[in-house]
Amino acid sequence: MRLLISFAALFLSVALLQLSSGGVGPLDVLSGLSLGFTNAQVGILGSAHFLGFFIGCWWAPRLMGSVGHSRAFAAFTATGAIGLLAHMLVVDPTAWAVMRVASGLCVAGCYTVIEAWLQAKVTNETRGRAMGTYRGVDMGASLIAQLMIGVLEPASYVSYNLLAILCCASILPLTLTKSSQPETPDAPRLRPMLAVARSPLAAAGVVVAGLSSAAFRMVGPIYGQEVGLRADQIGLFLAAFVAGGALGQYPAGWIADKYDRRWVLIWFSVAAILSCAATILLSTTGTTTIMLSAAIFGLTTFPIYSIATAHAHDFANSHERVELSAALMFFYALGAIASPLIASSLIDAYGPASLFILIMAGHVVLVVFGLARMRARPTNERKTPYIYAPRTSFTIGRLLKRHRDRK
Repeated sequence: MRLLISFAALFLSVALLQLSSGGVGPLDVLSGLSLGFTNAQVGILGSAHFLGFFIGCWWAPRLMGSVGHSRAFAAFTATGAIGLLAHMLVVDPTAWAVMRVASGLCVAGCYTVIEAWLQAKVTNETRGRAMGTYRGVDMGASLIAQLMIGVLEPASYVSYNLLAILCCASILPLTLTKSSQPETPDAPRLRPMLAVARSPLAAAGVVVAGLSSAAFRMVGPIYGQEVGLRADQIGLFLAAFVAGGALGQYPAGWIADKYDRRWVLIWFSVAAILSCAATILLSTTGTTTIMLSAAIFGLTTFPIYSIATAHAHDFANSHERVELSAALMFFYALGAIASPLIASSLIDAYGPASLFILIMAGHVVLVVFGLARMRARPTNERKTPYIYAPRTSFTIGRLLKRHRDRK
């Protein structure tokens, strides 16, 4: 209990930040559509968010080293709040894309600071409980953020102002904590080809994970509106995906630690293909089945990132783990940046079902590539423990390193 109390300020900052950043994605989609933006223009907003996220992941450790944890956190939250407040001042898709770069920068920067602070404070004895609470707070706030779209009026200054208030509020717990500011760790080097060298299949897996998650979360509201869901139902639709993904981590972890992770990755991709097909077929059968299909989609696609990263770390040495985590995040960002724009353009041209056809195509490629890679080298008998790996910053590898080195 003392551990949780000592980290309460950090966890409260995480919750407030996730409520703000998690709510702006679906709000932007519905606001953009109500203001006459095309689907492709709305898709650019999602891609811009992940572009800012990638920039923030790379830059945040360096800024933190220059000005310290608290000042870096304040700078990133200010950037995010400015991006939110400016939405209704300049109603233009290009300007909104720049604002979403700011929101992505804010998310990556703030998570980098929080995770660096956690890494400095946890011990080997408290690491498991701290990380479990951290993941639970982050996932719970993400779930609530999706539901907020049911009460946030699209294209309203009040809605964006509320999210900006939450963003600003996230700075208070961390900056007012009595805990001493830790020393700043060195920024991890970004070596993308390290992921390819250790496991080409894992690199492909995280690209497809980025494609699946970003396309659904950033373009899913367009799909929901196209199939007749109301704003509050779209919130439930997105929340069902998050809930399904959270539940999927437990069976995925058990299976991935017991069986060949390449087969686990392949079969999860096969399940993702089937869930995409089911979502398309059930889109006209009623709200309940649409929500159920979203939960199953989350259950089959959300764990793929963690399975792929666990497979990559099976081939890595201890001193490579932090840089390997950063490299895998780089490939995840590539898929996440590209997919919202591609998916929204396909919906414009071919209708809402094309969102899931795009995701299906990505998983078909992953299955074929996985089968090919199984012929390239034998199974690695030495396994690192399966860990639910949050896609939050390049520094998450430091928090997870000792878990992965556990034999």
